[in-house]
Amino acid sequence: MSPFAFHLDATDGAARAGTFHTPRGPVRTPMFMPVGTLGSVKGLAPEEVRAVGAPIVLANTYHLYLRPGHEVVRQLGGLHDFMRWDGPILTDSGGYQVFSLAEIRQIRDEGVEFQSHIDGSRHLFTPESVMEIQTALGADVIMAFDECPPGGASREVAERANERTTRWLERCRERFAELREEGMTGAGSPGAGSGRGAEGPGSDVDPRPGDPAPARRTPPIQSLFPIVQGNVYDDLRTAHARQVRSMGDWDGYGIGGLSVGEAKPDMYRTLELLHGELPADRPRYLMGVGYPDDLLEAVARGVDLFDCVAPTRNGRRGSAWTFDLGQVNFKAARFRLDREPMDPGCDCYACGKYDRAYIRHLIVAGERLAERLVSIHNLRFLVRLAEEARAHIQARDFASWSAGWLERYRSAGV
Repeated sequence: MSPFAFHLDATDGAARAGTFHTPRGPVRTPMFMPVGTLGSVKGLAPEEVRAVGAPIVLANTYHLYLRPGHEVVRQLGGLHDFMRWDGPILTDSGGYQVFSLAEIRQIRDEGVEFQSHIDGSRHLFTPESVMEIQTALGADVIMAFDECPPGGASREVAERANERTTRWLERCRERFAELREEGMTGAGSPGAGSGRGAEGPGSDVDPRPGDPAPARRTPPIQSLFPIVQGNVYDDLRTAHARQVRSMGDWDGYGIGGLSVGEAKPDMYRTLELLHGELPADRPRYLMGVGYPDDLLEAVARGVDLFDCVAPTRNGRRGSAWTFDLGQVNFKAARFRLDREPMDPGCDCYACGKYDRAYIRHLIVAGERLAERLVSIHNLRFLVRLAEEARAHIQARDFASWSAGWLERYRSAGV
């Protein structure tokens, strides 16, 4: 029996309210997951992330592999100890970051050779090495290595990406199982088993004087999620979803290759298609999507989990989501004497303590407190939106509530 389980608590049409049970606690869905790319949700302490209501966070395999290196994280006790987060953590495979480096990477069946954006050094990610890196990082949910073609990709490109993603999933599954077995028998160690691992800062190296002794090699309790690809081609999406389902009894499914440049109607249509193809009793994670309207549109089509860097990225630019004004940049002069909170209906720390005039002053003055406060608000805005969606699914009035919310939000500030 897997220690990971999903219980469907209520439905309203395709919209679902569920509970994703993990060894580190439950995640009630729908849920937005804050992104902690380098083991930190930018600008915020773990306690502040908890305070916005987020029980789970993301971290990035590609970035942590390059700096400080997965072996360093493993020797320091894994991501949970490293970043002082006691809830569940999900790590992406690094595939999206690698494939976004179109000018400095080469894709082949073995894996992807890429050039570091930090120092130009060259590295190789394979399905095996990505499993080893994520095992060393110690996240609770880890993602399979996939090929993510951009929006607008031709059918031929999308079909080749599906085929390669399927082959890589088989290799991920095999290496993941080997790492479980090695942990139970005490043989091997993350990063040392396949001979096809990543080469670079995360690789096994002779310890330097003063380095901590290697941590115990028993792997953490983890779940491997596959990623369904297919771009916006209905038959490719359907075929890949069915093929992935046939390859294992997965605890959950990632939906990749959306919000990468395609039109919104194409994304929504694809999610409607996948609702009927993915198991109802497993969580569905829409990767890289998290703007408020997209979140509600995706919940309406059966999605459970979301992530996006937009809340903190926008926060660093002084841009906040609000219910009455829509998305607004508080640097605008009209807020110079405004004593209202950023969002009067919000229950976050920033809205409860500070007003728009002060937030604007901080932004104009270049004070970093502004970045933190707006980021706190944006994260709470999305988490609270997911919480409200869950409540309305349970009340069986999600469709009407969502339609009204979206109409008001989209017309705000016009």
